[in-house]
Amino acid sequence: MVKVTEFDPRVFLDNDEVVAEYLTAALEEDSPEVFLAAIGHVAKARGMTTIAKDAGLGRESLYKALSPGAKPRYETVSKVLHSLGVKINVSAT
Repeated sequence: MVKVTEFDPRVFLDNDEVVAEYLTAALEEDSPEVFLAAIGHVAKARGMTTIAKDAGLGRESLYKALSPGAKPRYETVSKVLHSLGVKINVSAT
C-alpha cells in the first residue's frame, strides 16, 4: 500500500532565492488569495512568531490576515513582506 502525504511547500522554502521565486510565481497568478497563501507558507517556514514580531503584528493577527478569504490591508502585507526580507518589483509587460 502506498501512503501519500500532503505536499507542504514550506519544506522547500529554505533560502532567499527560492522564497523570491516562489512569491514571484504566486504573484503572477490572477488571484490575490494565491499570493496571500504563498506569503503564509513563507511566514510559517520562517516562523510565524518571529515574522509577526518583526512586522509589528500580533501572532494571531498575522494568522488572521493570511487566512483563506482574508482581505488584509496593503500596509499589513507590506510589513509582512519587509519582515520576510523581500519586496515587490514592478515592470512593464
